[in-house]
Amino acid sequence: MKSILSKGHPKLLHAWAFYDWANSVYSLVISSAIFPIYYGALTLTKNADGQVINDRVEFLGFSFNNDALISYTTALAFLIIVIISPILSGIADNLGNKKRFMQFFCYLGGISCIGLYFFQMELLGIGLMFYLLGLIGFWGSLVFYNSYLPDIAHKHQQDQVSAKGFSLGYIGSVILLALCLGMILNYEMLGFESESLPTRLSFVLTGIWWIGFSQYSFFYLPQVKNEDSKPLKQIIYGGYKELRQVYRKIKSEDRFKHFLTAFFLYSIAVQTIMLIATYFGVKEIQWPKGDATTGLIRSILLIQLVAIAGAYFAARLTKFYANERVLIGINIIWVGVCIYAFFIQTPVQFYIAAFFVGLVMGAIQSLSRSTFSKYIPETETDTTSFFSFYDVTEKIGIVIGMSIYALIAQLTGNVRYAILVLLLCFVLGIFKLFQIVKLSKR
Repeated sequence: MKSILSKGHPKLLHAWAFYDWANSVYSLVISSAIFPIYYGALTLTKNADGQVINDRVEFLGFSFNNDALISYTTALAFLIIVIISPILSGIADNLGNKKRFMQFFCYLGGISCIGLYFFQMELLGIGLMFYLLGLIGFWGSLVFYNSYLPDIAHKHQQDQVSAKGFSLGYIGSVILLALCLGMILNYEMLGFESESLPTRLSFVLTGIWWIGFSQYSFFYLPQVKNEDSKPLKQIIYGGYKELRQVYRKIKSEDRFKHFLTAFFLYSIAVQTIMLIATYFGVKEIQWPKGDATTGLIRSILLIQLVAIAGAYFAARLTKFYANERVLIGINIIWVGVCIYAFFIQTPVQFYIAAFFVGLVMGAIQSLSRSTFSKYIPETETDTTSFFSFYDVTEKIGIVIGMSIYALIAQLTGNVRYAILVLLLCFVLGIFKLFQIVKLSKR
């Protein structure tokens, strides 16, 4: 029988962070790397020079720009998450079973990744359904995963353990991506007729990896029982009620309010960029013939490896500067990335952009999570409600960001114009963070 580990115990902190190792393969293989390239290969028609000559997809009787179709599907998934997250957090807080819900969404996401094996044009509807359920599984599990941070780590540990989680995620996901890439690029040697089958097998491996390695985290994460559980009706409405209570608490604290507003604004941009970067690279960059897949994978690996250093470097900076000041610097770099990305055309320019995206991607995610955790009052025991509010804020931002991207792609056919909107979000986020710095000087 396992012993219950105390808050701050190194083994408990490692077990929590290790879930990033398990689930981050979804972020890399499905969200960022292999699936976007596979989707582009299915839905784009190019000429002999590699230029796109048709990007329209027929679905449900309508003609969509291929970027718009996947973006609308993504936005719908996040809208569903926004709606169900308060209900789930209410159930978890009242019944004390956040681990059970974390497991449910983990298994939903992992099984959906396996289901992406069937993603082909003749089964487009089924494929998009598994893609949508995979998103819900991944982000739904993060609601409960993130909420564990203040439960398992003391405040002085949270920046470092948050960074450790992201770093483990980057390392694990790179390992699986390398295995999948080796299988895809050497498909003839392995006896496959084309790249399609090993690519779809990569989705299966992603689901197995995610479910398999998560068992270590689930073994050690605590399962707290609530003896004063309420009737189901009260529990369901309780999630929304708790969000309102959290909102009032946040609204009464100026620094907390400004931070969450800043987080909402720059999350619109950060999460949208992370979700569409590869789709952008497939369509907008002039890759040499036959080099698109390899070039995009190189850039994604570069992002992942640099992001490890970025997450740890940001955590180190917080020892000398306030978290908000570090976040201001990170957001300023993001502004520069957006300006640069608007003009890029060549693979080398894309690699340069990828380097700086990696530098600030892990840093802004890790530091935002730990900064929010520090704002939560010490007396609160239902941390899931606070992190549900955090996640709902982020997901609403993603819905807005992906909808903007899809709308611009559908109306203009030029997704570069969406970058200008994302740049504005970073600028407004910086403004709100400066307001926190001013309050801190009083």
